[in-house]
This record gives sequence, C-alpha cells and structure tokens, in this order.
Amino acid sequence: MPRWKALPEELDPQVREFAGQLRRLVDRSGLSVAALADATGYSKTSWERYLNGRLLPPQRAVVALAEATGANPAHLTTLWELAERAWSRAEMRQDVTMEAISVAQARAALGWDADQAEPPAKSAKFTKGTKAAPAPGTTQLPSVPQQRRTDTPSAADFPEWAAAAGPSPAAPAAQAPARRTRRGRTLMYAAGAAGVALIAGAAFLLFNPGSGTAKKTAASRPAAAPSTKQVLPAGVRCTGAGCVGKDPEAMGCGGAHAITPSRGRAGRAVIEVRYSKICHTAWARISRAAPGDQATLSAGGHSATARAERDGAAYTPMVEVTGDPAKVAACGTTVAGVKGCSRPVPATPAGAPAPSAGAAVR
Repeated sequence: MPRWKALPEELDPQVREFAGQLRRLVDRSGLSVAALADATGYSKTSWERYLNGRLLPPQRAVVALAEATGANPAHLTTLWELAERAWSRAEMRQDVTMEAISVAQARAALGWDADQAEPPAKSAKFTKGTKAAPAPGTTQLPSVPQQRRTDTPSAADFPEWAAAAGPSPAAPAAQAPARRTRRGRTLMYAAGAAGVALIAGAAFLLFNPGSGTAKKTAASRPAAAPSTKQVLPAGVRCTGAGCVGKDPEAMGCGGAHAITPSRGRAGRAVIEVRYSKICHTAWARISRAAPGDQATLSAGGHSATARAERDGAAYTPMVEVTGDPAKVAACGTTVAGVKGCSRPVPATPAGAPAPSAGAAVR
C-alpha cells in the first residue's frame, strides 16, 4: 500500500508541487507522521492534512519541518509563499462561484430566467386593462401624451383666473383671447414666485428657529470619526469575537502570527498559551503528553479544552483576548490526575535563542 494518498485533482499546480516537496522531504528523512509531529510541535492530524493537500500549513510549521528534516528553510519558505498565494486565489474563486450559485438558486426559486434582468411580469389580476407586451425583437417607443393645440394656458384651464382678474375692458373680439392669455400667464408666474417664497421662508424658519441657532447646533456637533476598520493580512480570516471557537490554523491566526506568552508543565506534558496579536485571540496547546491528557484555557468569558491524541499533541479552539496575553493562563490535567498551569515566559534577550516548546519553566 502506498504511503501517501493521491492529492485532490482540483488542487492548484503550485500547491500540488509544494505538497509533493513536503512529502519528499519526509520520505527522505525517514520520519513517520507521528515522529514529525513530535519534532515540530504540530499535531499528527494537522500534518496529515498538510501532506494530503487538504490544508496549507502555516509558515512556522514549514520552518519547523525544514529544521526536522535538514532542509534549507529559505528555499522551502519561498515555495510556501507561492503556494499560499495560489491557495488564496483558489479560495477567492470558490467564494465567487458559491455566490453565483446562491444567486442562481434564489432566482430559480422566484421563477426568474437565468438571463432575465428584471422580475417576471405581474399576475393577470394586477395587469388587467394593460396593453399587450410587444413581440420579441421589436422596440417599443415610449407613449407620448396627447398635446393641446396651443401651449398657452387659457381661462378654460384655470377658471379662477377670470374671477381674480375682474371684468376686462371693451376690446375687439379678436384681441380678447390674447389679452386673457397674457394676464393668465402673469398670474401663473406670480403664483409660482409666491409659492417659492413660502417654501423658502418655511425652510428658513425650520432650520433657523432662533438667531444663529442652527449654525450653533451644527458647530456643536462633533466631527464624524474616521473609519478604523482593520485590514487583515493575506490568509487571516477573522479577528476578535469572530474567531471564538474556531481553529487557529484554519483561520490563519497561528504560525508567524502567534507567540507563546506563557508555558508550564503538567507531569511530563508541556502546556502552552499561544497568542495571536493580529487576531486578538489565544488558545492552549499541549504536547509531549500521554493520550487522554488535556489542556484548558479560559479568557473573555469563554473557555476551551483539548485532549491529547495518540501523538501526544493537541490544541484548543480560540478565545478572544482583549487585555495582556501574559495574564492568560492554561492549565493541564494528566490521566493520572497531575495538574499544572502555565506561567509567563520571561522576555528573551536580543540575539539569544528562544526556548524550545518542551523547555521547562524555571
């Protein structure tokens, strides 16, 4: 039986090449997946996903694999960056495809055609008395209302004009319509001007009830605060409360975006608090543990627990952290009943190597 499963057919060529390179490095080193998990601090389940192309590993896991197999970290990181870009492009295309499918399903449920830009015509009970639709391929011109023989309004249109103007002086019959027309037009303009003046006066009284009150009110209003929406780096898919209960690796919060502010032991098991500043979250990680050992983390009103698997490693879902991550503690309990909690890790001096994941806290 072959050691590795076939990679998914829909995988991007660059991601496929990167996964194949990881497999070759593991085969060349002779490490099993369980031994690789123990050497890198990432669980066996995670490495099975990485090596089978179901999930892109974080950059920190790639560097750890290079150190465990003796490969050049710089070359492997370059391949990871290309694969990470291809993975992001594939996810973007998938999001667009799913959105198009959702729109098509919604239109089908409403009885729309795929190429129809507007909803279908109303039912017969709402279109009674309307004109028939034009035949396909013809252009329907907009209907034009029937116009009067003259554009000049007359007293027949507005009977009140004659009453307001009073009796007209004697004049030849031929000149009377023109005289009434000019008088009516003058009255119409005057009425329009009066209406505009009334609207302007009402608006002034509405927005200026007192001397300079509206100006003072506008001046006293605080300016709108500029938008402070956070722009997340590529691969990071959540932040804050949106990450609670989710997998830190799947959401892109781990790897290069995470640090270890506290560490401790519960028997032989190493308990760590992992904190992501970009995601404002933390999670507990247990390693070098016996199957059944567990780690628990509580912060921000949420708690999460992880139980070690056969490879002796596991990590909890994320909880939101709004304060100092050094004050967040994780506690572990072994199957034998031994308990222990993490304590803040002292700052590493510049140039000094960082302590390994299994280093004891003194």
